[in-house]
Amino acid sequence: MTEAVTRCGWVNDSQLYIDYHDKEWGIPVHDDNALFERIILEGAQAGLSWYTILRKRDHYREAFDRFDPVRVAAYDERKIDELLGNPGIVRNRLKIESAVKNAKAFLNVQQEFGTFDAYIWSFVGGKPIENRWRTLAEVPAKTPISDVMSKNLKKRGFTFVGSTICYALMQATGMVQDHVTNCYRHKEINSNN
Repeated sequence: MTEAVTRCGWVNDSQLYIDYHDKEWGIPVHDDNALFERIILEGAQAGLSWYTILRKRDHYREAFDRFDPVRVAAYDERKIDELLGNPGIVRNRLKIESAVKNAKAFLNVQQEFGTFDAYIWSFVGGKPIENRWRTLAEVPAKTPISDVMSKNLKKRGFTFVGSTICYALMQATGMVQDHVTNCYRHKEINSNN
């Protein structure tokens, strides 16, 4: 008989969600294309559940040229109209146009800082913040750091990057360790950082 594994309470019983929690969420991400993907997907999630976006992620990868920021930055009105007809993604004009704006802003940040990774991780001093939340109720939706990040991203031309979206990005990319302390991943991730 196998022992039950305790996970964060936001995980449903879908294998897709379990795999995301167990293999991705909270693990530090330093690859620029992966960071670009997360920015676009977190923005697409605004007002929806993350599970909805996770189920559509493969469609997003195909529709948005594997999240190549150079290609996405070059999207024109015809391409935006094409994406609006794609049932595999969230068909919201503002969110699709945001992806194009964010790709352009992302490239500008890369040019200024060398990598987007260097820029985004500077908000946490280059290393994960290790929280010790006991319950989901303790986990904040945003923090003073996500407030500063949001303001800075907006100043640089990014959209759909409010403080709550920025904090979700920080959680997803391991900038903050927000697995609750009784989740088996909390100890594993802390020991790997």
